[in-house]
Amino acid sequence: MAKYNRPDNRNVGTQVWVNGLVIREQAAVSVLDSSVQGGDAVWEGLRIRNGRILQFHEHVNRLRDSAHAMAFADIPSVEQVRDAVLQTLAANAMRDGVHIRLTLTRGLKTTSGMDPRLNVHGPTLIVLPEYKGAVYGDDGLALVSACTRRNSPSCVDSKIHHANLINNILAKIEANLAGADDAVMLDLNGFIAETNATNIFLVRGGVLITPHAVACLPGITRAYVLEIARELGIPAREDNLSLTELYTADEAFTTGTMGGLAHVERVDGRLVGDGNQGPVTRQLKAAYADRIELTGIPID
Repeated sequence: MAKYNRPDNRNVGTQVWVNGLVIREQAAVSVLDSSVQGGDAVWEGLRIRNGRILQFHEHVNRLRDSAHAMAFADIPSVEQVRDAVLQTLAANAMRDGVHIRLTLTRGLKTTSGMDPRLNVHGPTLIVLPEYKGAVYGDDGLALVSACTRRNSPSCVDSKIHHANLINNILAKIEANLAGADDAVMLDLNGFIAETNATNIFLVRGGVLITPHAVACLPGITRAYVLEIARELGIPAREDNLSLTELYTADEAFTTGTMGGLAHVERVDGRLVGDGNQGPVTRQLKAAYADRIELTGIPID
């Protein structure tokens, strides 16, 4: 598990927010909460570096958009979410090397059942801060293609950042069983969508290519990398991509809030390029590292 975070003892006894501050070990939601009853929740991941919450507004706006698309009532404002996050960080004196799992559930139900009309108590806002580094190490990722297909927008639109992650978890199980780091998920037409946890990019002939945001989450890091590529003059486009194009790419990397840019060494046992981090990946990764800490809002 070298590429994955191990438990950090600094998180013991910290305070989390569940519609108010509570000690982590005592934090809970009701058996009648919508997240328990049906995975009826939306979520975001926030990174805190050097006293700043990175890309705060992008993440919270997506959280609120997802809740609106799911017809949540009484969605907290950006200011309300910000205040809860800042209070939680202040209670723990957390300023750096922190990840927040930000979850908004439809809230407590009057009785069990899937009908949103049973939700009359308002949503549950959860702010779970943890000392946690980037998910992947510096070694290249080994990926496998999953049999589990990524949800189509005709089933569940991936643009809703919902907390029902069974589709992704099934693909992750396939990766675990294969001894790989993550799984590449295809859409219903057989084109690459994303991995079970991240967006994916490949480089062919100096051109940066990423799948259309149809069956994949249009990730915030994904958008930021495309923006950086434009600024650096790196040609970039979205396209339908097959596994063969990934196998034969010059370079490939994944993007995500917790992983940043992580280069792909091999897919289904095939080396991508020479298996090392390529020049375009290095250039984008360096530019991302230089710029990302200037985003977001200060804690103080």
